[in-house]
Amino acid sequence: MFSIAQRVLGVKGSLSRMGGQAGERAGEKVAIANETMLYEPIKAYLCRRGFAVRSEVAGRDLVAVRGDEVVVVELKRTFNLSLLLQGVERQGAADYVYLAVEAPARPTRRWSQVRGLCERLGLGLLTVSFPAKRPARVDVAVEARRPDDLPRKKAERKRLLDEFNGRSGDYNVGGSTRRPIVTAYREDALHLASTLKAEGAPQTVKALREATGCDRAGRILQDNYYGWFERVRRGVYRLTPAGEEALVQYADVIEAWSQGR
Repeated sequence: MFSIAQRVLGVKGSLSRMGGQAGERAGEKVAIANETMLYEPIKAYLCRRGFAVRSEVAGRDLVAVRGDEVVVVELKRTFNLSLLLQGVERQGAADYVYLAVEAPARPTRRWSQVRGLCERLGLGLLTVSFPAKRPARVDVAVEARRPDDLPRKKAERKRLLDEFNGRSGDYNVGGSTRRPIVTAYREDALHLASTLKAEGAPQTVKALREATGCDRAGRILQDNYYGWFERVRRGVYRLTPAGEEALVQYADVIEAWSQGR
């Protein structure tokens, strides 16, 4: 059985957490407003255990990679059928899948049933609580395992890893829909747009490819999926007003590049 806690602590059954103390009372906890609040504590939890983490990768809320291990985490405020079905669907391309929810205020019979169901299906279960005036706490309620009879979806796994590795950083927030997701493709398009902006004049495909290192520069410029580029003449492109707006919308991504993150 895979164990996030055991791999690091070497102690079976240890509680895993970012902070907080055991025995927090329900009245001392802060209720979460939305599922995006779960993302940062879980990301930090996994990063401390040697995983590289990206959010919103190929439709998955969180993907973590450590060596050859691929872990997927789906986030929801509360446990429901939709979350369960998501988890089962994700098992084919990942080594291990966890479902993450806000920690229940107190143990109940239904919660015991939820844990039992996850154990039967091989799905891990993480809980996040926000004690007042303390760091968020992440607990492993159920460790994930991979069912022996589950076929691997190799092509889907490859697409997942290609997208993960094609991103230079983690620029999204798991579970959020506030702006279009920064995919590997969008990152490449932003590189092209920012280069055109910096040059201040139309550029050839060759010049843009050499300046950005983007092998698919020609296809991105020609397809113009986001409407950021305009063809001036054969093989020469300039930035559109929509491209200018995108550079403002994704200024944090461009700033991260300049800082080498």
